[in-house]
Amino acid sequence: MNNTNAQLIAPASDPAPARNAVLRVPPASPAAAAAYFGASLAFHADVSDVASALAGDADPGFVVIDTRSTASWDQGHVPGAVHLPTALIPEQAEALLDKTVPVVAYCWGPGCNGATRAALALAQQGFQVKEMLGGFEYWVREGFGFETWEGRERRDADPLTAPVDAEDCGC
Repeated sequence: MNNTNAQLIAPASDPAPARNAVLRVPPASPAAAAAYFGASLAFHADVSDVASALAGDADPGFVVIDTRSTASWDQGHVPGAVHLPTALIPEQAEALLDKTVPVVAYCWGPGCNGATRAALALAQQGFQVKEMLGGFEYWVREGFGFETWEGRERRDADPLTAPVDAEDCGC
């Protein structure tokens, strides 16, 4: 390893080895962290923030799209969402969506990158887009109502994903 690479791994003022795996790579500078986390908020939306905006009486200023298959859509989807599977975005997005209205895309959950692929496809077509973190899984786990081919449903919030005795988590 040359001297330049060593400087990137550990600050010059702290030549001692890291105490643990968390600090093996030192934290970014506050300025770099602010830029990264600020950018992250421009690309992602929280499930509870989306639900709150949709629950209001006013136009939320964005449209939600479900990027999953028809079978997945029928199993359950966010009320009011537009069904636009990722594979159909290139041929159908411009007919279904308005480029002046931001889009919030979701898929199954945090273990699926379908919404990321959909957001990329939408951005490449000129849409402003955010990915809804947690996807449909966390929508349901946080206790928000959803629609299936049989009608509306709602499940109790999972106490590991949403506060049990409060309206918001405080974050």
